[in-house]
Amino acid sequence: MQEFVRLTAAAVPLPYANIDTDQLIPARFMSRPRSQGYGDFLLHDRRKEAGFQLDDPAYRGAAIAVARRNFGGGSSREAAVYALVDAGIRCVIAPSFGDIFAANAANNGLLAARVTEDAAEDLLARLLASPSEVTVDLQSCLIDGHTQFEVEPVARIKLLRGWEDIDLTLSHADAIAAFTRADGERRPWAVPVTRAF
Repeated sequence: MQEFVRLTAAAVPLPYANIDTDQLIPARFMSRPRSQGYGDFLLHDRRKEAGFQLDDPAYRGAAIAVARRNFGGGSSREAAVYALVDAGIRCVIAPSFGDIFAANAANNGLLAARVTEDAAEDLLARLLASPSEVTVDLQSCLIDGHTQFEVEPVARIKLLRGWEDIDLTLSHADAIAAFTRADGERRPWAVPVTRAF
C-alpha cells in the first residue's frame, strides 16, 4: 500500500450529509472484478443530478473530497472505498464517518480525516466559491497548516507507513516471539508437540 504522509491536491466539495456506501457505489456495479476498476461507478446515481460537483470540469482530477457528516454510513461494502480510490481520491474530509467505512478506508490507503462541522462548512464554502488545492498533512494532522483533523491512531500508523494489517502485526514480531518463548517456559504443557511419522 502506498504511504500517505502529505498530500497537496485539488479538492472536490460534496456538500451533502449521509453519503452512504450504497450511494458511493450502487450494488448493481459490484459484480465485476476489482481488477477492472470501480472508479467509473463512484456516486453513479448522484451524477444524474444537474451540476453535480464530480462532473464539473473545475474539480476534475481531485484527489481530496470534502463532505458533511456521516460519510460512508450504511452497509459495510468495501467496494465503496474501492470506488473512491479507483477514481483517484486519496483523502475524504468530513465531520464523521461510518465506522466500518473508516476501517476499510485505512486498509486501502484512503485517509478519512474527521474535522468539526464548522471546519467542514468553511472548507466547503471556500471550494464552492473557488476551486483550489488543499494540503493534508498526516504527520501534523493539519489541513492547510491550521485546521486540525482526527484519525484513529492505528489507521494513522498504517497510512503513514503504507502498512496493511499483516505489516502491523509483523512490526511486533520480536515481542510476539519473546512472549511465545516465555509462555512456553512458564507452561511447557501447553506447547504442542510435533511428532515425526
